[in-house]
Order: sequence, then C-alpha cells, then structure tokens
Amino acid sequence: MANDPYQTLGVARGASEKEIKSAYRKLAKELHPDKNKDNPKATERFSAVTNAYDLLSDADKRARFDRGEIDADGNPAMPQGFGGGGFGGGFGGGGGGGFGAENVDLSDLLGGLFGGGRGGFGGAGAGRRGPPPKGANVQYRLNVGFADAAARASQRITLGDGKTIDLKLPAGVEDGTQMRLTGKGEPGPGGPGDALVTINVQPHAFFRRDGDNVRLDLPISLDEAVHGGKVKVPTVEGAVMLTIAPGSSSGKTLRIPGKGFSRKDGARGDQLVSLEIVLPEGDADLAERLKGWSDSRSVRAKLGV
Repeated sequence: MANDPYQTLGVARGASEKEIKSAYRKLAKELHPDKNKDNPKATERFSAVTNAYDLLSDADKRARFDRGEIDADGNPAMPQGFGGGGFGGGFGGGGGGGFGAENVDLSDLLGGLFGGGRGGFGGAGAGRRGPPPKGANVQYRLNVGFADAAARASQRITLGDGKTIDLKLPAGVEDGTQMRLTGKGEPGPGGPGDALVTINVQPHAFFRRDGDNVRLDLPISLDEAVHGGKVKVPTVEGAVMLTIAPGSSSGKTLRIPGKGFSRKDGARGDQLVSLEIVLPEGDADLAERLKGWSDSRSVRAKLGV
C-alpha cells in the first residue's frame, strides 16, 4: 500500500480543501522535475505528492479512503482477515472459529474481490483480476501570455521526463482551463497515466478581458478627436489601423471584430476600443488659440447638474 496521502502532503486528516491545495502547491513547486533534473528522489516525491493530491482533492475518493474502502492508490482496500492471518484458523471443519466449507459459498465470498465471479477457486474465473493500474497522473501549470491565450498561440511545455511538446490551446480557453495529455504521466503496470496541464493566463499591461471580448483604452490627441483620422491600434495579433470620426469624444467605444478570445464553438469575440483624449500639459499655444472661446453646451445635463 502506498503512503498515507495526508502524511505525504503533511496535513491533518481533518484538513480543509484550501489547506490541502496550499500544501500541494508548496510541495509541487519545491519538487517539480524542472527544478530537480539531477535529483531522482525529488521526482519520486513529486509523483507521490501528485498522487496524494489527486485522491484528497476528489471529495468522493477522499471519503472512501477515510472510510477504509480504498487505499492511497485508489484501489479497493483488502478486507480484514486477508493476508497472513487467513480465515481465523483456516477452512477447517467448522471448529475453532474457522469457516465450515459446507456452510460457505467461497465463490460468492471471494468472487467480488478477485474478479472470479461464480468461478470460485480453480474454476474458469480463478485467474481473472481487474486491469492493472495505470501510472499516476502528473500535474503541470503553464503560464500563458494574455495575447497568446486570446489568439490560441501554440505553447511549448517541458514534461517531467525532459521531453518538450507543443500544445494547441483549446477553444474557449480561460484562466484555470485544464488540458489532459493522455499517456504523458507516470509509467505503471497498466500503462502510463496522464498529464494534467492547468492554464494560467497572465495579465496584460493594457489589454483586459471582458467575457469573450478584449478591452483597450486608446489615448488620442485633441486634434485627432476634433479632425478625425486613421490611427494605429494594438490588438492581440498585431497593430491595425482604426478610423476615428471627426468630433469624437472621450469614452466613445469602437469595435474591431474577431480580435477577442475564442468561444467554445470556435468563434471569436471582438476588441472594444474606448477613446481617451489626452490634452497636453502647459501648452501655451493651445491656450492662446482657445482664448476667448468657450463651449456653451450643457455637457452634464444628463447627470442632472
């Protein structure tokens, strides 16, 4: 049987989900294969920590483990009485606390445990067992740039065995999205487990996400606002030219189609560009040009003031 998962993570049996997650993150960061390429023991511990977290982060598996129904590997726990002690003195003729063979149907008693069905010992079902267990799943966290996430740019990740693979981000990707790489986990008797890659979308200096759309506050000069014109605007896939209409005010929002995040159906949101007029500070020439002029409109009337 594997080590107790609570001991492996260093938490009490009554630990909360938050405490379990915090302990796992700390250990995974410390033991990650990328940081311990010359330390096979750290890699082994990383695998054990991941296995323990896989079990304890699953509420159903954790409850079954706490009740003694499964072991730390998630396999059915061996009932009491199996192992070296046998059945209270063997399968004798009913005395001394043993089981009388004439009163016990061993195919019923053991069939569920050994997968033998009604075959009993020595019958057709004697050698049948469940499939051998696969290797442990391995958890990875992949930091992805904001623009790359929106454009679903290919990402390269280094696995625990040192191999690198290129990942295509899924449609609808967002912070916390988990990707499963089948067969890229730890080896095991029944084949390798999987690699579970959690996506961390990084914040951007001037883009921000709004649902499937990307928002940008675009500074423009006073003459661009008054006279209009074409200006260069950054998007998640490079700069484009955007037409500003004459007389545009701060806060006006323009739309660039198809430059947002992908939806799960593969379609994409838009980029929403909010204009922000930036006046020069201490420009004597501008002050002189506006001297004697004032805007007579009641620009705050809709606010009731």
